[in-house]
Amino acid sequence: AAAAAAAMRGELENPGKIYTDVLSEGRNSCYKARDAFYACLEKEAGKKNTECGYAGLLYPSECTKSRAAFAKQCRPTWVKHFDKQYCHNKKVQRLLDNDDPRKGPITLPQPYVFKS
Repeated sequence: AAAAAAAMRGELENPGKIYTDVLSEGRNSCYKARDAFYACLEKEAGKKNTECGYAGLLYPSECTKSRAAFAKQCRPTWVKHFDKQYCHNKKVQRLLDNDDPRKGPITLPQPYVFKS
């Protein structure tokens, strides 16, 4: 109970512990796994998206292995951050891309007005 209370206050159980996933080597392996996953997304862009990530990110089942490696190599908060960043960048790209038929802001369907 004391450890949980300390964790809620933001105190670390072991202040001298070195978290290897935030060191340079750990970050680099995370970035490589991230880049491999998002490269798979771009390569398999025409496939049906069946899997779900964070921030509404959908990806095809062909990218499941690279997604698992990405989730294993990176902290969950980093995975969530990179998914949000990827979705945001794709949305901005769509807004700026002249060749995309979906160019422009996203509009939600308006409710139908029935005449009585």
